[in-house]
Amino acid sequence: MNEQSQDLKELLLQTDEEFHQLAAQHHELDDRLHQLTDKPYLSEPEQLEEVNLKKRKLQIKDRMEDILRRRRQAPEPPSRLSPVLP
Repeated sequence: MNEQSQDLKELLLQTDEEFHQLAAQHHELDDRLHQLTDKPYLSEPEQLEEVNLKKRKLQIKDRMEDILRRRRQAPEPPSRLSPVLP
């Protein structure tokens, strides 16, 4: 990820409530997936949970990417420091 994209992501984490909540959910799902993958053997319900966690995590990531894409395409608001032309 380039620096500009990372900066936008950081900005959205601080200013966009939906993006922030999605990122938190993504992190929680990732933590749970790590718990499952650390096990030497998964029971059948755990295998199903793993599949569902991966799907949900991907859905959340897609939504976050959609928010990032829309923000990148939005016109830049004028800077408060830019001079006003007569």
